[in-house]
Amino acid sequence: MPAAHPGSEEWVAIGRVLGSRGNRGELKTESLSGHPDRFLGLESVYLLGPAGSEARHHRFEVENAWQHGGHIVLKLRGIETISEAERWRGCEVHLPRPERLPLPEGEYYQSDLIGFEVVREDGRPVGCVRGWQEHGGPALLAVEGESGQEVLIPFAASICVAVDAGGRRIVVKLPEGLEAVRLYENYLTTFAINRGSAS
Repeated sequence: MPAAHPGSEEWVAIGRVLGSRGNRGELKTESLSGHPDRFLGLESVYLLGPAGSEARHHRFEVENAWQHGGHIVLKLRGIETISEAERWRGCEVHLPRPERLPLPEGEYYQSDLIGFEVVREDGRPVGCVRGWQEHGGPALLAVEGESGQEVLIPFAASICVAVDAGGRRIVVKLPEGLEAVRLYENYLTTFAINRGSAS
């Protein structure tokens, strides 16, 4: 199994391994790219891990890739059994940054927004983007607040009103004093109502 150290290369995460699927070592993978069909034409990918070896990227040739049940299934050369596939559970699927697809204006890779400062429209700080959460609806920015608390903010144009990639800043329009959990619940309720009225 070829291995490469990250060194000074930049990487982009396009997926996360959720576990094994089938009995031939296939990997059930969550797409992080927003373009799941991206996986279908790949010749190779890099897995960061497994747990305990985060400083090493492992390169695998892609034998096959297909979509199933809202996820991507990857068959990688060198991973042949369920137990071998399970070793990679929780690891990220990476590509060297030059190999990623260019995005249309107004779209962003989730990994690019990690570390962005989040501020209100009047400039008051909310916190810093530390990650993402997916719960079947709109993606949520996981923001570390000023006091260390986690703030979950839907990444939607009505809430994240401006993204300054050069300045590494996201401007948000949040209801004053609204708790993160309530913001999330209210957004999903509105989302469900809007979907129901449109059907």
